[in-house]
Amino acid sequence: MTHNTGITPKFHPEITPPLEELEAQERRLVFRRFTHDDAWALGSLLVEMARERQAPVAVDIHRAGQQLFHAALPGSTPDNDAWIARKRRVVERYGASSYIVGARFRAKGTSFEESSRLDPDTYAAHGGSFPINVEGVGIIGAVTVSGLPQWEDHRFVVEAVGEFLSKE
Repeated sequence: MTHNTGITPKFHPEITPPLEELEAQERRLVFRRFTHDDAWALGSLLVEMARERQAPVAVDIHRAGQQLFHAALPGSTPDNDAWIARKRRVVERYGASSYIVGARFRAKGTSFEESSRLDPDTYAAHGGSFPINVEGVGIIGAVTVSGLPQWEDHRFVVEAVGEFLSKE
């Protein structure tokens, strides 16, 4: 299967869509359920997409504090795993994607690092971690990618979640 190849590991200037568009994206990408098998299928889809693009990423899916999926592709490093944990903690604390949280701080003329009062070694409001929001339940976990520039990490996860949900 060939996926959209619009995301590459090459650096592209970051273009941030309006906050309203990002928030609408989160409202739209809601799961009906999320099982262990769903984590495996979504994680496998992310790995397949990353392999096609030769993206040097690590992929992680957590639900209710349990790691259900993790893969490190060629070119990824242990540092990507540290970024995954920091981004995921932002989703768990704020109930929104790590990219949106950072964008909300930027919209106020500040940064997450300056104004959140949280340890930047523990939390990172950089793109790549997206909430697993189950209809009628709420946010139960996060799917996270690290290895590309933050906007590309975010788009990569959003693309995969959208494709996964279109098959539900």
